[in-house]
Amino acid sequence: MKKTIASSLLLAFVTITATSQEKKELDRQAILDMCGCYDITFKYTETFAPEIDYEKKLDYTAGALELALPIVNEDNEISIQHLLVVNDTMVIKHWRQDWLFENQAVYHYDKDNNWVFSKLPSDAVNGQWTQKVYQVDDSPRYSGSATWVHVDGKHYWENKSDSPLPRREYTKRSDYNVMKRGNRQEITSYGWVHEQDNDKVLRKDGEGDVLIAQEKGFNIYTKVDDSKCQLAKDWWDDHKDFWANVRDAWDEVYNREGDLTLLKKVDEKPIFMHFYGLEEKGATKAEVLETINKFVVNTPINSNVEGQ
Repeated sequence: MKKTIASSLLLAFVTITATSQEKKELDRQAILDMCGCYDITFKYTETFAPEIDYEKKLDYTAGALELALPIVNEDNEISIQHLLVVNDTMVIKHWRQDWLFENQAVYHYDKDNNWVFSKLPSDAVNGQWTQKVYQVDDSPRYSGSATWVHVDGKHYWENKSDSPLPRREYTKRSDYNVMKRGNRQEITSYGWVHEQDNDKVLRKDGEGDVLIAQEKGFNIYTKVDDSKCQLAKDWWDDHKDFWANVRDAWDEVYNREGDLTLLKKVDEKPIFMHFYGLEEKGATKAEVLETINKFVVNTPINSNVEGQ
């Protein structure tokens, strides 16, 4: 009898393990399905404001050609670098998204260029993937942990996470300082969609968040032939070593596991503008970290690899 019970428990364990592994592979495939060459349409419209005298802002619509490259593809980590192709003649390094399986270390945006570090309990992230989104200079933007869902032919991941103002508004708006992003990434037959339900809120110390307006957003990624993004592939081959140094330098900052506050400007320039000169000369990790440290309000980080 005992042998039968033990055999049944072993079979159940093996079944659960196999099912979990199959689920994880579905997750990984969904994430990798976001890679490729895409025509993108960005659409945003404000839908609601609690104050009757609020003046609804104009809808935002834009388009782009973008390459999404898998620069890391490991069992528990996938990193996707996005590159914009402008007028078929110029490439701009765009945002990056990292996906980490059952990750516990996250930075949550608070306000005023401050990110609060937290360590999530292991049981809270069981089977989940953390999406970490970075700016064009690989500084932090937002992150969140959730479960990929595969049901009824649908494959999606959704999460609510605070972030700084989007690039389309951070130089135009001062009435709110935090965007509470409702993110949904869904894989489709033609590519994928980043659907958003966002709250634009004003956040002050010691006070509750004040909702200014809500908006709906759709970033629609339609896959096109890879040849359209050949310029971006060639550009990345020429620049990937420098950006590997940048990621390594930022990791020195992120791995310290403490709250992070960044200055918005140094010498009247935001951090991404400082990177132009560094990229042009192919700066080392140590040189990049020296520049990053000028923006870190908290204790600066020392490189543990001299001259790398």
